[in-house]
Amino acid sequence: MEDHHNYFETNRNTWNEKVDVHAKSDMYAMEAFKAGTNSLKSYELRALGDDVKGKSLLHLQCHFGQDTLSWARLGAKCTGIDLSDQGIRLAKSLNNELNLDAEFVCCNVLETSQTIKEQFDIVFTSYGVIGWLPDLKPWGKMIFERLKSGGVFYMVEFHPILWMFDYQTNPPQLKYHYNQDEVIYEEYQGTYADEDSVMMSKEYGWNHGLGDVISSLTEAGLHIEFLREHDESPYDVFPDLIKTKDGMYKMKNQLYPMIFEIKATKP
Repeated sequence: MEDHHNYFETNRNTWNEKVDVHAKSDMYAMEAFKAGTNSLKSYELRALGDDVKGKSLLHLQCHFGQDTLSWARLGAKCTGIDLSDQGIRLAKSLNNELNLDAEFVCCNVLETSQTIKEQFDIVFTSYGVIGWLPDLKPWGKMIFERLKSGGVFYMVEFHPILWMFDYQTNPPQLKYHYNQDEVIYEEYQGTYADEDSVMMSKEYGWNHGLGDVISSLTEAGLHIEFLREHDESPYDVFPDLIKTKDGMYKMKNQLYPMIFEIKATKP
């Protein structure tokens, strides 16, 4: 586990650097967000948007809290957690500036139950989250622990096929296994929200196929309501995507899904 600690610390340092870059980026559109723009995308709004008012919601791996605060604006009582202390610091600042009532906690998502004892109506996580975790079994167990009986877990995430490619080559090359237990290390200049940034991203990650994701949730005791796969991404974070008329992004030659979403309940 010591090696994992070192991986997590490298990732924490990288995400701490990303916070300032991302907060100033066009992608995160901070001024528009402060002015009232909702940062949530169509998939999660369709799945949960009508159901969050008056509910308690735990947001896992929340970055600097824009989505957490967007749920709060829709009436949820939110708690966001993230590995990055700089991200949590900015999230708390935004919460105060916008006069919202969300709470933010800095911790490793796998250690959430050691820090947060409350149970929630909804546990939510989205876009680029599970690839930072070496093992999804403790993740699924934690989600079960943090949900109330009858509570809902919802995730929307980039499809695991996308992570089989090395995007440092042009064109991207198929390089990694669909389920890769061995750690993947990448080092590159810039970040998905600002490719021109001078920061160096140093990242350790792991690939998890859909079977791994589903099994981690069902073995923990959750009941899967649906698994859906989609060809369109709300984010332009992969090479040579084409913007559709509804503002989503697709590949020129769309041979596999880009997004999956899962909704599960705790009996």
